[in-house]
Amino acid sequence: MAVEQLSPSQPALSATSAPPTVVIQPTRGLSALQLGAVWEYRELLYFLVWRDIKVRYRQTALGVLWVIMQPVLTTLVFTVIFGVLLRVPSGDLPYPIFAFAGLLPWQYFASSLNRIATNLVDSAHLITKVYFPRLIIPLSGVLSGLVDFVIGFGLLAALMLLYRVKPTVGILLLPAFLLLASITALGFGLWLSALNVRFRDIKHLMPLVVQLWMYLTPVIWPVTIIPEPLRPLLALNPMTGVVSGFRWALLGDASAVTGMHAPAALFALSVLIAVAVLVGGLFYFRSTERTFADII
Repeated sequence: MAVEQLSPSQPALSATSAPPTVVIQPTRGLSALQLGAVWEYRELLYFLVWRDIKVRYRQTALGVLWVIMQPVLTTLVFTVIFGVLLRVPSGDLPYPIFAFAGLLPWQYFASSLNRIATNLVDSAHLITKVYFPRLIIPLSGVLSGLVDFVIGFGLLAALMLLYRVKPTVGILLLPAFLLLASITALGFGLWLSALNVRFRDIKHLMPLVVQLWMYLTPVIWPVTIIPEPLRPLLALNPMTGVVSGFRWALLGDASAVTGMHAPAALFALSVLIAVAVLVGGLFYFRSTERTFADII
């Protein structure tokens, strides 16, 4: 039976009271997204996030040190290959700072996208047994990655201190670029997670998609190496706005980092595309949600 909306009764149970009444009814329009139901199940969301964090590093020899090693080793490799050997320009910034500042938001996005795309199938034991807003599962994939991001940001701060690079006042806008990364990951992840229920090829396709996407995003190269007439095309990739905007807000020098006098145009187009993908993903996810338990 299709489950569209759940409305639990409010009165508390006593020893002699009847069980709560659950009304299942169809929904249309914005109410079909059941955002209110997600808030009602916020405690479940908290436990799913906590479970993701614990399971990620359970029975690993290094534990949470993996959070530190991955960006550090990746930055080291990129610095040797692209910064030393290929001499990729990084403006007035030391290349390790340039690369790390791009890798930090990118790795948060990539790891969140991977978790969202596969979490539904991995949570089949929950979906087939109890009802709860299925949107909670993709949301947990976005929120659990924030812990790794905070640890990585601490490493970036230490690296900036080592190279004596001072942050700019634009650092106050970093939460906006982090929010855009979350929206982008959730939007594309909703499409991929719903498709992954029907087509398990998505799980095998994800590593290739993420790798190609990274090279199409100015993570290890600056926007300035692209001819100026073609730079607006980069804004069609929402992560261009995230990575370039993150560098601009933290390190300044917008013209060297983004290839523009200000990242406003780049950021605005990235926001529009990310929001459009998110809205479409929400409605597609909800339209296919009723079949998850049958297929998964």
